[in-house]
Amino acid sequence: MLVLDMNSQNILLAIIFLLVGAALVIPAALGEAEVMEEENPAPIAPEKVDELVAFVQSAVAFAQEKGREAALEEFSNSNGSFVRGELYIYAYDFNGTNIAHPFKPDWIGESKMNETDSNGVLYIRNLVNAARPGYGFTYFIFPNPADGGRDEFKIGYAMKVDEDWWLGSGLYLPEVCASFDHEDREDLVAYVEEAKSFALANGRERAMAVYNDPFGSLTRNGRYVFAYDYDGVTLALPHQPELLGSARIEAADPIGVRFIREAAETAGLGTGFLYYIYPDSSREMEPALKLSYVADVDGSWFLGSGIYSEVPV
Repeated sequence: MLVLDMNSQNILLAIIFLLVGAALVIPAALGEAEVMEEENPAPIAPEKVDELVAFVQSAVAFAQEKGREAALEEFSNSNGSFVRGELYIYAYDFNGTNIAHPFKPDWIGESKMNETDSNGVLYIRNLVNAARPGYGFTYFIFPNPADGGRDEFKIGYAMKVDEDWWLGSGLYLPEVCASFDHEDREDLVAYVEEAKSFALANGRERAMAVYNDPFGSLTRNGRYVFAYDYDGVTLALPHQPELLGSARIEAADPIGVRFIREAAETAGLGTGFLYYIYPDSSREMEPALKLSYVADVDGSWFLGSGIYSEVPV
């Protein structure tokens, strides 16, 4: 699981406060996102995210002005104008093939659609899906060239250039440990597979009754099952019953990650992991970083569960 000391907690809290307004910069072309409501919202001061977004926008403008060939050459230059400390531009087509990267020249020309980070998250696929409607955010773990190539948790931002390719960059959070515990991840997978087996054996109606019972046999040790159909309609959420039946496909976390859509896209592959910030029912619904595992059930709906970082955000 993620481990942070008290100093790291304070730094992470400050970063999250700065980032909480990020959803405001998502363009109207993406539609209005349902952002989680906070009882005490942070001040609108997303300087770091504004910098990230402006950086990617400037790269897109450069590509549109100079043309694809010249832009890709510049984006692949580790000493070029689009490498600024931890901020740098990479480029992919919508098939997940890398076409520019200043620190991974051996990747250029290779398909990375099935590339995973250290927690098994298909982050290139998530970036592709974030860019497809225009632009958007996701999370993943990746080496930080400004910190000796150390694996660090990262907020990624992707933006479409045209219908053929997109650009991305990101903000690293070095204060966050770069991985969840392997045994915790394995336990999470086993728990979700148990919940899926229960549904297949007992039917959807009986499964929902059990999943939605906060004291039921599958709600235990701070863990619970959530379930949605592929339109994002909430089928099971035991600690937020007021959301049952609501369509949440555009729901976004405080940073702007559309986590229900990302979960549906991941489950559509069969199974998979994703990150997002969500209220933790074991800590009086304080928001915390969550690694969830989702699984398709019968092609019409999916279920999942997650494990949280130790420190709320």
